[in-house]
Amino acid sequence: MTATGTGMYTPKPGAAPLRRMIAAQALLETKMLLRNGEQLLLTVVIPTLLLVLFSTVDIVDTGSGEAVDFLAPGILALAVMSTAFTGQAIATGFERRYGVLKRLASSPLPRWGLMTAKTLSVLVTEVLQVVLLTVIAFALGWSPQGNPFAVLLLLVLGTAAFSGLGLLMAGTLKAEATLAAANLVFLLLLVGGGVVVPLDKFPSGAQDVLGLLPISALSDGLRDVLQHGAGMPWGDLGILAVWAVVGLAAAGRFFRWE
Repeated sequence: MTATGTGMYTPKPGAAPLRRMIAAQALLETKMLLRNGEQLLLTVVIPTLLLVLFSTVDIVDTGSGEAVDFLAPGILALAVMSTAFTGQAIATGFERRYGVLKRLASSPLPRWGLMTAKTLSVLVTEVLQVVLLTVIAFALGWSPQGNPFAVLLLLVLGTAAFSGLGLLMAGTLKAEATLAAANLVFLLLLVGGGVVVPLDKFPSGAQDVLGLLPISALSDGLRDVLQHGAGMPWGDLGILAVWAVVGLAAAGRFFRWE
């Protein structure tokens, strides 16, 4: 409202600044995600249980050294996938089914702003995941090394790759199909993506194929840096970059808002 010369106030309607709208939507998305029990199970409980279980019980042969040194990078990759892909795909799929996305698309917040808010929500959740899992891993005796910038770059590209794939699934399949497919993919990549089972345990032909998956590239790249102290894992970064470009481009092209 603005003051007039006579002391009266006149309304001044209009949308809030774009930055404020995106921030408010991102905060709402984050609160909804953290209040959802199923999403918390995927994003927090399952990665934490896997880290503690496989680090303390000799179930899988993780090679020489402490098990937690092998497992922690893979669990961090799993956390990124659970939030950016599985959680986002399921939540967005049901928002699309119930008409939430259609209504939001007609608001002053542009569609790209809504997707930006969802991405910010994913990043905030991932920060909380990484902090929690890192604290637990340290308590289990984890000794990370390597370049922090390489780790950050891997996590960012991994988030972009999984976000694109999650939005593509949510924007093209029905909500029930998205729910089933996202959970199935999560389980398959958990087993065959080098998260808790080393890829060298698989047949040589399968290793070549599995190594091209985004979860394999992310977990392998994080493991090279954090466990072996490698420099910049350009091969894994390249795989993640390709998945990110293809996934986000396909999501932007084929996403249906209703």
